[in-house]
Amino acid sequence: MKPHKLKIDFSRESSTYEIVIGHDLLKESGKWARKCLGRNAAKIAIVSNPKVFKLYGKLAEASLRDAGFTVSHFLMRDGERHKNLRTAVSALRLFASSGLTRTDAVVALGGGVVGDLAGFASAIYLRGISYLQIPTTLLSMIDSSVGGKTGVNSPAGKNLTGAFHQPKGGLIDTATLKTLAEREISSGFYEAIKQGAIGGKKLFKQTRDFLSEFPPSQIHRACDDKDFQLKMSDLIASQIAFKSGIVALDERESSTVTNARSRKILNFGHTLAHALEKGTDYRRLTHGEAVGYGILYAAELSKTLALCDPKDVKLLNDVVHSVGSLPRLANIDEKEVLEAFRFDKKIIAGSLQMVLLKGIGKPVILHERDIPRTAMQKVLSQLLQKWV
Repeated sequence: MKPHKLKIDFSRESSTYEIVIGHDLLKESGKWARKCLGRNAAKIAIVSNPKVFKLYGKLAEASLRDAGFTVSHFLMRDGERHKNLRTAVSALRLFASSGLTRTDAVVALGGGVVGDLAGFASAIYLRGISYLQIPTTLLSMIDSSVGGKTGVNSPAGKNLTGAFHQPKGGLIDTATLKTLAEREISSGFYEAIKQGAIGGKKLFKQTRDFLSEFPPSQIHRACDDKDFQLKMSDLIASQIAFKSGIVALDERESSTVTNARSRKILNFGHTLAHALEKGTDYRRLTHGEAVGYGILYAAELSKTLALCDPKDVKLLNDVVHSVGSLPRLANIDEKEVLEAFRFDKKIIAGSLQMVLLKGIGKPVILHERDIPRTAMQKVLSQLLQKWV
């Protein structure tokens, strides 16, 4: 099966790169990295976590060394709560002790947490060195590894410290999905549904049809099937093509662009998601699960404000629920969640910008001042009561 190759185009040539998608590609990661980085790159630092590195680290290291690279690695602790400045400083120490120079590079081998931290650390080391994305979770494949947003969390909120730093390339090996826990697979599909909801009926239908044929509970058994591999690669390619198209129009998320061409539309479902993550100290929900709740909240709020047809809201709810059961929201403090909205990075000129829907594929960005506070509170209260 021939791999997909997607060129991610930006107005700045230095930001343009290629993503390769296929099955069993990791063994060729050295040749791929050499093609992305050129002949002057001599050293590579792999950023990963112990679990992923145990599965794929030796294979990646061997392939990189065969391609002529000197390889070191930094293993961060697993989990969103470890994506912080303290961990980033530890990574920077490893880069320095390994002797990385401006012509060398970092490889992010893992999920979104690893990719965010590796990208951020490479953005600030020597004022910016190259990095490559090798995402190993479905969520990171279709979302966090694409678009150049990097960052770490702070006590005030998620991803409030970061930088825009585009990778030099992305390598997506769908074989890594076989070793994912079902919960992580489900997390990726919540993000896929989010992108389908704002991307249009074609992408939404492709995502819904894939879930109907290959629900998360069956992914492990299907991974060796050629039909699954082809359809999985096609879905990932479609998801990336949509996101990269949006990012190319608004790479740095301009504060003045508020129409459907704004990168902000990718934050659909994320206002509540980030608040839930912060309110639970990043321990109870995966990012994808938080996004799942965020989709339900934003869709219901859109219906309450008479923006979205109830039929579209029901359709969106049905697809979210087809992924599986979301974790319960017992003991979540409603006031704390609403308070967390105030620290969202989507606040512009003192007003939170929230992404809602006028229908499938019809996102709209509204300022908080245009949304009755009572409506926000009522919908949140209903959601929390339903999912205790």
